[in-house]
This record gives sequence, C-alpha cells and structure tokens, in this order.
Amino acid sequence: MTTPLHIGFIPLVDAAALIVAVDRGFAAAEGLEITLVREVSWSNVRDKLNIGLFDAAHLLAPVAIASTLGLGHVRVPIVVPFNLGINGNAITVSAALHEAIMAEVEGDRFDPMATALALARVVAKRRKAGAESLTFAMTFPFSTHNYQLRFWMAAGGVDPDEDVRLVVLPPPYMVESLKSGHVDGFCVGAPWNSIAVDQAVGHILHFASDILARGAEKGLAIRQSWSEKNPVAVAALVRAAQRAVDFIEQASNRAEVARLMAQPDRIGVDAEVIQRTLDGRLKISPDGTTRESSRYLLVGKEGAARPDPVQAAWLYAQMVRWEQTSLSPEALATAMAVFRPDLYDGALGAEAVKAIDSALGAFTGPTFDPADIGGYLASFGILRRQP
Repeated sequence: MTTPLHIGFIPLVDAAALIVAVDRGFAAAEGLEITLVREVSWSNVRDKLNIGLFDAAHLLAPVAIASTLGLGHVRVPIVVPFNLGINGNAITVSAALHEAIMAEVEGDRFDPMATALALARVVAKRRKAGAESLTFAMTFPFSTHNYQLRFWMAAGGVDPDEDVRLVVLPPPYMVESLKSGHVDGFCVGAPWNSIAVDQAVGHILHFASDILARGAEKGLAIRQSWSEKNPVAVAALVRAAQRAVDFIEQASNRAEVARLMAQPDRIGVDAEVIQRTLDGRLKISPDGTTRESSRYLLVGKEGAARPDPVQAAWLYAQMVRWEQTSLSPEALATAMAVFRPDLYDGALGAEAVKAIDSALGAFTGPTFDPADIGGYLASFGILRRQP
C-alpha cells in the first residue's frame, strides 16, 4: 500500500532532494506516491500548505517560522524535520551598479564589508546628484534573501529601509526585472543568479556564504497537525529525502541529477547551469570569470539536512531586528521548536548526523547566542526596533 502526497516546490536548485527523491525512485521505495507541484510564488506555496492542498512543501525557512508565529498571515504551526538547503543564495547586481561598486571598493572585492562600504559611497553620491534610490529585489519579506541583503547593507552603513528600495519578486522574474532596469540588483537562490550572468545582464557580487557561512535556507515544511497524525509518512519522507541528498552529494551522480532537475516540469533551465551550482563552480561575470566554493550550496554534506534550532533562532532575531515581530522568550522558544532534529533523528536512527557545528559564521558582528538575542541586536547600529 502506498501513501499519496502532494508537495509544492519553487523551481530552485535547493528543491533537489524532493525532485531526486521522486524521479530517482527513493520516495516510491519508502511507500510514498508523491506528486510534485511546481509553483511560482512563495505565498502560493505557503497558502496551499496551510489550507491542506499540499501535504508538505519546499519552503523558505523563515516562512515556516512566521506561519507558526502568525506573522504576516494566519497562524498555522509548521514543523521542519529536514533541511533542504544550507546557503545557495547570491547577490547579483546590474552591470552599471557593479561598475559603480567596484570603483569604490577598497581592498578585496569578495569581502562583503568592503563592498558594503563601497555601496554606502555609491548611495551617498547618488543622493548628492539627486538620482533615484537604488532598487533591490528579494523573494519574500520573511526570507533569508531579505535578511542577507539587509545584514550586508547595514554593515556598511546603508539603511535598507531609508537609503534604498527593497521590493518582492518571485524567483523566476528576477532576471527579466534586472534586464528591464526595474531593479538594480537582487538576492535569490540558484539558478537565477547564474541565468542573469549567462544572459549578460548581471554580475554575481557575493555568494550568501560570504554573508553567513552557514545559513538555513529552505526546509521540508509540514503542518504540525498533519505530522502528528501521520508520523509514519513523515519518517518515510525524511528517509527518502536523505537517500536523495546522499545520491546528490556523490560527484559521479551530478550529471544525472542535473538532467532530472532541468526538465520543464521541474526547474526548466539548462542542465549545465544546475550542475555548476551543485558543484559550487559559478560564472560570476559575463566575461567568463568564475569562482568556486565548496559551501555555495549544501544539500547533504556537513550534516546540512539535519534541522538546527540555532538557525531558527537567528532567523527569528532578524525578524525582531527589522520590526517584523517583537522579542519575547515565548516566541523565541516557539520559533526554535519549528526546526525538529528529533523527527530527523527518529526517522534515520543511527544514520542521523548529530555532531554539527552550529556556528553561523556571519562576516561581521558578535557571535550569535540564542540565549542573548537582545544583547546581540543591541550591537548593531542599524535596526528598526530596539530590543
């Protein structure tokens, strides 16, 4: 007997575990008959998960927390028993903005502090000249893209709410918006940064791993009520996803994985672009300049699939910093409880990875301590609400 499941996803490379679990047969081997439903926007995915049209979803990690806290929408408690991706985003800017930032950079152009300070000088010059504010796109208000952009900008003295404009765009629309001049830059997940470079309309300025060495990006999101009623199916889904990431992380399988993910009903872009992303080898400028990073996107290695409540706490801290919610011990505990390593461990038993470094590795600021979020936030000069 098989268990039918409907799972929503956005066409991004960090949906790899779900796509490979279904298309390579790992889900079927666990007794699951999964229908993957491709969506365009995160609000669609969230809403269909919350009302029960989806049994599970590829979801922005902060959206799972926001839904559980009732922020920005109705309150629907969510659990994340499996991380679908650590890192994987990048900040891409137009040719004109890239040239302007490079002209102002002092030091290493791959140092996010150097580029943040350079951006501050660009913003100041534009203001003095009477030019319009720069516009940056991110995928959702409750997203790592939003928080990574803000963290980077604010480090250099750019207030993301006063000095630039931040707008929301679905991932597949980012490249066209940059090409048309509607935005000057964006933060989005793969493969859309690479598509912008390949179409010669953008330059990848930073990998998200430059901003935060280890940041939870997407999770396998399940309504808490459904997970409690269907523990066997949840465990089977975790095992299928784990088999998938083990397969993906073997370099010899990458060409097959990229081919599966490139299909029109999956991500629908050239397989070579997807393989570059999985290999951490990205072209960052139209002239062919490349950059490699083993940490660009982690889908399985370094214990990336096991949910880490410290990651949830950092995301909650960003919500407080940018006035999306207020700080309270109860809300922090609720946010951290969204990430469920116990469900991961219970499904995998001895296979579960338990000794994972929780250090986030932000490029600036104090070491994050979930026990002192107030003190952590007080160390930053730019924030919307004093803790």
